[in-house]
Amino acid sequence: MNITYSDTKTPTADQVIDLYDNAGLPRPTDDKERIQKMIEHSNLMISAWQGDVLVGLARSITDWVWACYLSDLAVREEFKKMGIGKALIERTQTRVGEQSMVLLLSVPSAMTYYPKIGFQKQESSFIINRKE
Repeated sequence: MNITYSDTKTPTADQVIDLYDNAGLPRPTDDKERIQKMIEHSNLMISAWQGDVLVGLARSITDWVWACYLSDLAVREEFKKMGIGKALIERTQTRVGEQSMVLLLSVPSAMTYYPKIGFQKQESSFIINRKE
């Protein structure tokens, strides 16, 4: 299986919606305009492709020297357990460099996944949830 990775190829909103729905990522995929804004306002996206099919995406917001918020990590269901998610995170870490931490909020179903690939669970976070 030939998977290519890119930090310059920007997927379309339709490709991202298809990926998120397939991967079971709870995002507002019924709102294409909102997904498009999420893409436009991200300043680091690492994508995984099989040909023209988007099979994985790590979408982040970073200042490049202190913090990188990995806001979305998605891999198509039929491509899970192939190391794509881990590769996307490793490429994200490489791009932001050693001065920056990578942090994320996990969906409950992925809480056991992240420690397996090097993340440390933190108890020191807070959130004000969105209204929509």
